[in-house]
Amino acid sequence: MTATDPDESMLAELCKHVPAGVRTVQAAFEDLRPGERYGLVYAAAALHWTNPEGRWTRMAALLEPGGVFASCGGPFRPADPAVEDAVRAARAAFLDSDEIPSPDGTPPDHEMQWPGTELQRSGWFTGVRQSTIERRVTTSARDYVGHLSTISAYLVLPAAEREQVFGQITQALPDRVEIAADMTVHLARRRYED
Repeated sequence: MTATDPDESMLAELCKHVPAGVRTVQAAFEDLRPGERYGLVYAAAALHWTNPEGRWTRMAALLEPGGVFASCGGPFRPADPAVEDAVRAARAAFLDSDEIPSPDGTPPDHEMQWPGTELQRSGWFTGVRQSTIERRVTTSARDYVGHLSTISAYLVLPAAEREQVFGQITQALPDRVEIAADMTVHLARRRYED
């Protein structure tokens, strides 16, 4: 098993939670050089950070023929509409939304969501499937804001603005936050022919 992340601190955090036999590589997806092929390549809520140019060719190069690509992601938002409204109001001066728009423009009500739409068009994959796993979790306000600190919309803000918006969101939250954290899962099999 090999785990990658371009951020040294994220990789260090990962190492605290996986068995010692997991090989880690500090690299962006685009910097990985095909060599060893894997039966499974998995991306968790990070695929939108990758360069769309050649994304699926690179992914296919990491998979053995018949191997599986899997990804998951989804919104992580307060389940209580009043709390969600309070968070929206707290971030309004900084962000219209913290949603990650579909990289290929797929509308939110489309039957197949991204990356499934790109997988279907790539030519490298077959049997593209999409499933939703409904999840509800309760977390502390601090942990919820910690989660927000990993979301693209906040990460691209200047550091001073990011700290300011997190402070405002923290003030708007109750001590415990019930979260709607449904996950959309995509699976696809790499075609057997190269």
